[in-house]
Amino acid sequence: MSRIGKLPITVPAGVDVNITGTNVTVKGKLGSLSQTIDPDIIVKMEDATITVSRPTEHKRHRALHGLYRSLLANMVKGVSEGYKTEQELVGVGYRASNKGQLLELSLGFSHNVLFELPDEIKITTASEKGKNPLVTLESSDKQLLGMVAAKIRSLRKPEPYKGKGIKFAGEILRRKAGKSASKK
Repeated sequence: MSRIGKLPITVPAGVDVNITGTNVTVKGKLGSLSQTIDPDIIVKMEDATITVSRPTEHKRHRALHGLYRSLLANMVKGVSEGYKTEQELVGVGYRASNKGQLLELSLGFSHNVLFELPDEIKITTASEKGKNPLVTLESSDKQLLGMVAAKIRSLRKPEPYKGKGIKFAGEILRRKAGKSASKK
């Protein structure tokens, strides 16, 4: 039995779960999310818990069991608490600002990079003197938040010598010694 798949999902107060056939809709204070489930996987709602089960021990069913349990748990947590990601811009002259859903990044290119964000994501940018600029993304959809954060990071990945680029807050970069380290 899948260790992740067999865990029940507790639904907090204020979250409404609707299971109709192969579609599961979760509504909460932060929004509404929907997920289509494979017809072989069985999703049941009893009291305030959701259980996910599989019909057989077939390899495909075992793979989908844990996957859909995790997706449903992320949806329940997303509409009740939400998800937050922080990224910092490390580099001289790197700046970030936003106007509504348009993120403007100055990353050392000859032009500023404009990035249009989906409506489901809230963005805030902060620039304090003596600290790296910070971009904070918040959303109820964990998948969408992760995709957008990865896309922003891919605009200027941190390089291993000086560490310049866009990195997640708290991320530890593996640094390399430069040319001068080998001449001894």
